[in-house]
Amino acid sequence: MISFTLNGIKRVFEGDPEETLLRHLRLEEKITTAKDGCSGQGVCGACSVEIDGRVKMACRTKMKDIEGAEVNTTEGLPEIFREVMSRHFAGKGAVQCGFCSPGMIMRARGLYNTNQSPSRKEIIKAITPNLCRCTGYVKIADAIESAFHELNNLSQREGKTDALIGSRYPKYQAVTTALGERDFVDDMYFEGMVHSALRFSDHPRARVKSIDTSRAERADGVIAVYTAKDIPGSHKTGLIFKDWPLMVDIGETTNYIGDVLAGIVAETEAAARAAVRLIDVEYEIFEPVTDIHQAIKPDSMQVHQGRSNVLETCSIRFGDVERAFSEAAYISSDIYETQRIEHAFLETETAIALPEGDGIRLYSQGQGAYVDRNAVAEILGLSPESIRVIQVQNGGGFGGKEDITVQGHASLHAYLLKRPVRVHLTRDESIIMHPKRHPVWMEISLACDSNGMFTAIKLNSIGDTGAYASVGTKVMERVVGHATGGYTIPSVDIKAATVYTNNIPSGAMRGFGVPQVVFALESCIDEICVKGGFDRWKIRYDNALEEGKKTATGQILHGVGLKETLLAVKEAFHEAKYAGIACGLKNTGVGNGMTDESEVSVEITSENRVVINHGWSEMGQGVHTMAIQVLHQETGIDPGIIEVRVDTAKGLPTGMTTSSRATSLVGNALIDAARRIRDDLDGSSLDKLAGRVYKGKYICDWTCKPGSGTEEPIIHFAYGYATQVVILDDHGDIQKIIAAHDAGKIMNRMLFEGQIEGALHMGMGYALSEDLPMKNGRPVSLKYNDLGILRASSMPEMEIIGIEKRDPVGPYGAKGIGEIGLVPTAAAIVNALYAYDGVKRTRLPVRRFSK
Repeated sequence: MISFTLNGIKRVFEGDPEETLLRHLRLEEKITTAKDGCSGQGVCGACSVEIDGRVKMACRTKMKDIEGAEVNTTEGLPEIFREVMSRHFAGKGAVQCGFCSPGMIMRARGLYNTNQSPSRKEIIKAITPNLCRCTGYVKIADAIESAFHELNNLSQREGKTDALIGSRYPKYQAVTTALGERDFVDDMYFEGMVHSALRFSDHPRARVKSIDTSRAERADGVIAVYTAKDIPGSHKTGLIFKDWPLMVDIGETTNYIGDVLAGIVAETEAAARAAVRLIDVEYEIFEPVTDIHQAIKPDSMQVHQGRSNVLETCSIRFGDVERAFSEAAYISSDIYETQRIEHAFLETETAIALPEGDGIRLYSQGQGAYVDRNAVAEILGLSPESIRVIQVQNGGGFGGKEDITVQGHASLHAYLLKRPVRVHLTRDESIIMHPKRHPVWMEISLACDSNGMFTAIKLNSIGDTGAYASVGTKVMERVVGHATGGYTIPSVDIKAATVYTNNIPSGAMRGFGVPQVVFALESCIDEICVKGGFDRWKIRYDNALEEGKKTATGQILHGVGLKETLLAVKEAFHEAKYAGIACGLKNTGVGNGMTDESEVSVEITSENRVVINHGWSEMGQGVHTMAIQVLHQETGIDPGIIEVRVDTAKGLPTGMTTSSRATSLVGNALIDAARRIRDDLDGSSLDKLAGRVYKGKYICDWTCKPGSGTEEPIIHFAYGYATQVVILDDHGDIQKIIAAHDAGKIMNRMLFEGQIEGALHMGMGYALSEDLPMKNGRPVSLKYNDLGILRASSMPEMEIIGIEKRDPVGPYGAKGIGEIGLVPTAAAIVNALYAYDGVKRTRLPVRRFSK
């Protein structure tokens, strides 16, 4: 028997003394403010709690270790500390997805217990044990610093911030999220809910000869075992190509180690996982195809039988490329390679499905509620209307939650069993299952004349899309469409191939192929500057895109603020002893001939409650906040009474939350709906409109695919632009990053800064530390700590400069900002190191050398 105090209440525990405190809190006490981000690896800190005044990780604390201890989660903190800290986390923009926030607040509590007036450096040190994938840590430190000032009576409570466009209005539900009180899917519980675990393939490429589930079926707590034979509808899903099996059947061949062979439903997750280990599978093992250069050869083994390993080749050619190179004054040519990157969102994948009518109600953390609905409907052989998807704000996505992972399995099991079913991935399972950032091989040449004006570019690139297509073809199309970066280059010969292998699939990740090609291009520019003696800032300014110029795809641009971003960093760049510079652009909207659209409805339920319904996923970027601000701007409705929901029962079809497009599309759709609300409010009041529903819609269907031959092509409806400068100290370490971004109209200044700061953190990791190496189709390591995610103590000073060059399409002239934040970062870092030691680096992540 173990006695302890939990949030001020005496408790007695009589279970297994080796059980972790986190498991006890979440499963037995139903306290879910302590989050599970690393599945007990003890590296993320999301489960941080206070034990006898010190902060510890609950996932690494055994119940036997808390005998006589006083344990506090955020619920047990002094009320004034809870209120002040959560308010400052909201008011300073420290909450994005919010999964890390309660753990960070616990770290702040531990610091306050020992040092109530810490320096900025001491705050950073205190939060360094915990990871955040969204914020870059800046605004977390800001929030702790300002909260401590108020707690120490050194400052007054700040006034309420208005919600008009351009303000610093706090993120929707930021206070409850900061305290861990807003549920993520894994925090939810339904009466009668049972748990499912998945049996993954043991080999990246093997024919499944038999699946023996007899031992698993007899295991304690097991309710049902399901295999591919139990799928009533389509066995395969896919965002573009239907090539990804929900489960691999007997007689079929696995394509990667994340393929699922069976699912077990049991009374508890522990029982389901124990039973999964009892499933015996017999294989005929084949050598996996893991090298893209081998995969593209005609005699290579085919990953998908009867289909070429080259899924698609996208190319653009115009101008006299050969002549431009033959007449060039200077040429830079090399081969560049980028690595596979894990998204590393703190919240791993979880889905809960419940029987509802003749179909299913699904609680999803995915990036596309309506896309999830259609995929599940196909799996179950039902109409989309039979599937209701409620999108729950997730704990980070960055593109990694576009493809369905566990949504299909949870829905299948709940549909067949007629009970609520939860499927949750551990960190290891998450790493092996969902798609990553594409590793890309690039052979590139850039030419210029004697004045430093670019004349031509050649690019041959190959992207490893892994076992299944995901959105790989679209990623590689972005490589093509952005290969000329932020510059005018009159002659181009660009090609990108999307290639199947037996590696973990690659799909969408923040930047969507653009950081890869910008790294190669910008490296070429700096080498040309060395060869020709050109000023690195001036060559970029002289060649920079501007109003009326064309991209590599031939699209004529409008609302171009790239030169303004260059001017914003000019002085700092030239004054620095060691500095790197890089520019970038990034599309807003899927484009490429695909339709970008959004529908919304605004329900006036009473004078004290208004509900916005839309189809976009909130994953930390702030789309729900943007929706509230737009409605408030257009109608004057009090933002405090506005709620936001994403529920497919409302029938507002929307695509995937990707390509930095959600704010633009939902904003324009809400402006459409708000016109009628504003008209009806003229001379009236909100209570008179109670019961009315106002719908709005925006559609962009005028884009085309790169290389389509259209005379005046429009590939994307908008672009964002950026210049970043990285300044090194005398030791070659990053001292400061300056990021000047043209975001069009900045909808929310605080969220804009937070998005860029978080992107810089991710871009730094991409350049210096992050990697997911694989060998023979398997990750070398599944440890979260080995992914190379940077901690707070590794982050330099960051200066964010906002440029507002109005876009003709976006709401109020806004452009997307979610992805472009990291597009130039790795390139700027590599160029800074080149300026420091003269060593040319062609592979990411790069190594630093002492001078």
